[in-house]
Amino acid sequence: MSEFIPPAKPIIGDDERAAVDRVLRSGMVAQGPEVAAFESEFSQHFVAGRPVVAVNSGTAGLHLGLLAAGVGAGDEVIVPSFTFAATGNSVALTGATPVFADIEPETFTLDPASVEASITSRTKGIMPVHLYGHPARMRELQAIADKHGIALYEDAAQAHGAALDGRPVGTFGAFAMFSLYPTKNMTSGEGGMISAATDEIARNARLLRNQGMERQYENEVIGFNARMTDIHAAIGRVQLTKVDAWTATRRSNAAFLDANLSGVVVPRVLDGAVHVYHQYTIRVADDRDGFVRALKEEHNVGSGVYYPIPNHRLPSLAHFAPGLDLSETEKAAREVVSLPVHPSLSQSDLERIVAAVDAVTAAGA
Repeated sequence: MSEFIPPAKPIIGDDERAAVDRVLRSGMVAQGPEVAAFESEFSQHFVAGRPVVAVNSGTAGLHLGLLAAGVGAGDEVIVPSFTFAATGNSVALTGATPVFADIEPETFTLDPASVEASITSRTKGIMPVHLYGHPARMRELQAIADKHGIALYEDAAQAHGAALDGRPVGTFGAFAMFSLYPTKNMTSGEGGMISAATDEIARNARLLRNQGMERQYENEVIGFNARMTDIHAAIGRVQLTKVDAWTATRRSNAAFLDANLSGVVVPRVLDGAVHVYHQYTIRVADDRDGFVRALKEEHNVGSGVYYPIPNHRLPSLAHFAPGLDLSETEKAAREVVSLPVHPSLSQSDLERIVAAVDAVTAAGA
């Protein structure tokens, strides 16, 4: 059988190794000059110069971003249920309540009508997820936020470089978070970046990540240890020089699959949207799990299901939404499959993926 095609593959090379070695030789391995440089470079590259704050994980970025924006006990934040649990977890960790809204079927992102129906007197904000690298419907969500006088936040964990109407994601909300986990479109080994709309939110986030202090031993608030190390920042700085080329390859690979796949529903890209294809997610209406097994067992092609259990049905979060019915979310959880489009793929790999999908769908027809 041909070599296995993994669904995702972190790319770490000699440049990243050399950067880590440089930091280790310097003796400055905690949060220091590499972190500051990474923040500045990331800001210019992705969020049009907005202040950014580096932290040790994407989840920490969401949690601290919400706290820095003033979310706390008694508040509600509307989030999608069709996403990784960190989105709902981060709201709950502030003491606020995650309110789960449905998605619209084309982009798998928050449905503005469901959001509007979920607003109460306790709603503090709306936090869409730019899922799979496709921007959420920010025009409509911004209009809803403005109408009700509430905030807009962004979970941009999977969306480095995505844009809508020429505006990069991460610049719409009071804050946004980008994940730097190993399988994201770029990585620092582990980490996250908070993009802040104001200097005040950025300063709050800096305090919160560092035990509540900007100056040593002058603790102003109760804080956390959520600092990024210079080792991680050095990796991220190297990856930042490569991510645009990788994204172009992801988009090219996705275009090949769009043009050649049949028997499945390929991803839709909205007018004005730039999709960066953290995941290339199709729909398989009948026996999705059997489809996934056959791809791997019969054709040695990996895939992923993101996400099989909606947040509102997870044991950890279900108590926030007893009896909630989110029909599009449930349907997506039954049907989605993400196929490989990562930059490590060769042309022959892409052709194998198409052939495998064709064979599996034909066998199930």
